[in-house]
Amino acid sequence: MGRDTIADIITSIRNADMHRKGTVRITSTNITETVVKILLREGFIENVRKHRESDKDFLVLTLRHRRNRNRKGPYKILNLKRISRPGLRIYSNYQKIPKILGGMGIVILSTSRGIMTNREAQLERIGGEILCYIW
Repeated sequence: MGRDTIADIITSIRNADMHRKGTVRITSTNITETVVKILLREGFIENVRKHRESDKDFLVLTLRHRRNRNRKGPYKILNLKRISRPGLRIYSNYQKIPKILGGMGIVILSTSRGIMTNREAQLERIGGEILCYIW
């Protein structure tokens, strides 16, 4: 049985964000590094650094804690949702890629040109497998 590395990333980040942890440690693979670079570029995480421990590479993510405008309000939780999974793959062409919160969130896709966001895929006019939603 194979491992779903993207679901592991999403679950680790979601759990750490719910418990207001500052950092998350995930295993480093090519897919996880690409997804983490997208999260960093889009501003969902603050910092990423590589860590090597007993011949295994890890990525240590520093999460961005968000609050409402008035500091006394409730804590905003980062929302991540896995869409395509190993048992049920979901594909979309570039015209039918869903918009999350009217364009406020992002969709991460796996295309023939690599892993990219919905905006990049629509600019390049290319569809692919919808990996996850983030808002």
